[in-house]
Amino acid sequence: MAEGTQKVLKILCIHGYRQSGKIFRDKTGSFRKSLKKLPLEFVYITAPNRIPNVEDEEQYGWWFSTEENTYDPLTKSRYCKGYETTINSIRDVFQKQGPFDGIFSFSQGASLTSLLCAMNDEEGSVINFKFAIMVAGFRSRSTQHDMFYENRIKCSTLHVYGETDQVIPKENSVKLVEYFDNPVTHCHPGGHFVPASSQHKQVYVDFIQRFLS
Repeated sequence: MAEGTQKVLKILCIHGYRQSGKIFRDKTGSFRKSLKKLPLEFVYITAPNRIPNVEDEEQYGWWFSTEENTYDPLTKSRYCKGYETTINSIRDVFQKQGPFDGIFSFSQGASLTSLLCAMNDEEGSVINFKFAIMVAGFRSRSTQHDMFYENRIKCSTLHVYGETDQVIPKENSVKLVEYFDNPVTHCHPGGHFVPASSQHKQVYVDFIQRFLS
């Protein structure tokens, strides 16, 4: 980097179930605005698995947990349709649009990110980044993913979750934190969304600034 040139962190943004890159971008405008003074570039992507029988805006998921192509984040399942397609897609994104410094993710996207963090620990992995922000995250309930939680995950992470989240109850996000070696946590009083008001802004700023120095 040339002297005097400010480092820009490139952040991959991974949406939740029944969203898309566009929907997630639209819903996180306040989040990006809260960080506008930091040199950040956000890259939003869309999951490769379209949710069937949705009449309005196109919605996608990173994998399905039932044979009927639906997803239940809290029920253990051996079924994981679309996951391999997702991982191939993510690898392609890292190869063609990377490198990325970090990941910002929500709900099912945050669950996926916990798996990517484990892959990130593997030497020589194409999926490589320095940090992850997981909002409303939870351990994947797919038995195919159990192996990713067998060892402590080294990646630096910020875990944000809502006290009154009815979709991903707080205890599920708290449980996910236990698998990480270097976690920072922030509990907000709201539900299933990305908090971005002034009272939460500094949490994101303090975490991200660690990777700008």
